[in-house]
Amino acid sequence: MSTNIVLCGVGGQGTVLASKLVASAAMSKGFEVRSAETIGMAQKGGSVMSHLRVGDDAFSPMIGSGEADLIIGFEPSETVRMLPFLKKGGAVITSDRPIMPVTAALKGSSYCGSEMTEYLRSFSGIGKLVVVDTESAVREIGSSKAMNMVLLGAASRSGLLGDITHEDIIEAMKRKVKPQFVEMNIKALEFVNI
Repeated sequence: MSTNIVLCGVGGQGTVLASKLVASAAMSKGFEVRSAETIGMAQKGGSVMSHLRVGDDAFSPMIGSGEADLIIGFEPSETVRMLPFLKKGGAVITSDRPIMPVTAALKGSSYCGSEMTEYLRSFSGIGKLVVVDTESAVREIGSSKAMNMVLLGAASRSGLLGDITHEDIIEAMKRKVKPQFVEMNIKALEFVNI
């Protein structure tokens, strides 16, 4: 049986790196992995989405509507946008830290993100919801670039990555991340205790 994971955010948040770490951890354990990414205007703060399917019955990279076991959202409105992919009773891990879309900023709109997290809390199809205070996390860790690892750590420590353990993610991170950033990223992976 496969585990289907959607990772989403905006450009510059490390969505693709997080996806590659989960894929690397899964492949090192001998699992079949299929993945697809939509990065579009990622460098301009545009939407970024990764589909990741792990398991022997994962024949295509794309996850269909209502098939994701887990959504890891690095930005609240992007998390809400991906809800159609979540299966009934699936899990959602999301940052509570909003990033103003470029189009909204140009129009002078306001967006604080709390309306998105409130929507997630009221959404009946979510079996488990974890909203992470990533602002506090990155402040304590000392780098805003570690937010992706904070959320990935929350997913791995809660057992929501299927057969991929927290230790598997740490080993994949050691292989894929530059050595000078390993210690900071391990600290980020350990930040959320679920």
